Amino acid sequence: MSKTLVAYFSASGVTKGVAQVLSQAANGDLFEINPLVPYTNADLNWMDKNSRSTREMKDKSFRPPVSERLENMDDYDLIFLGFPIWWYIAPTIINTFLETYDFADKKIVLFATSGGSGFGKTLENLKPSCASSADMIEGKLLRGRPVKDDLVSWVRTFL
Repeated sequence: MSKTLVAYFSASGVTKGVAQVLSQAANGDLFEINPLVPYTNADLNWMDKNSRSTREMKDKSFRPPVSERLENMDDYDLIFLGFPIWWYIAPTIINTFLETYDFADKKIVLFATSGGSGFGKTLENLKPSCASSADMIEGKLLRGRPVKDDLVSWVRTFL
């Protein structure tokens, strides 16, 4: 029997709320990807060219360290991976997460939150951080506050 994981990074709490509802819809476990050094509001000021998030996103090789590791990743066959869209792609901490585990032969469905932009080149930028045999899918941009019943049929397409 396969297990489902909903892993997510949330800087402001928006993606966290979506991930919680998605984990209920998928009947999956929930794991928050936390940076070792939490982001402050000043770090997230995308209009400041010297803010932490801006500097990290300009350096595509930067990998922010995460605060904890999920010890039972091998138990999961399906991973919904969520994040806010930053500069038209996933934050580099998502690359850190993907490079931390062996996702060979696993299905990874991306979901994102955004105030206005789409997935952009997110899939293209994340694939090199993952095992080549992983099936990474650009899932869905989830705006607003989705409810469980609205996500159940979408989730079932991947089960």
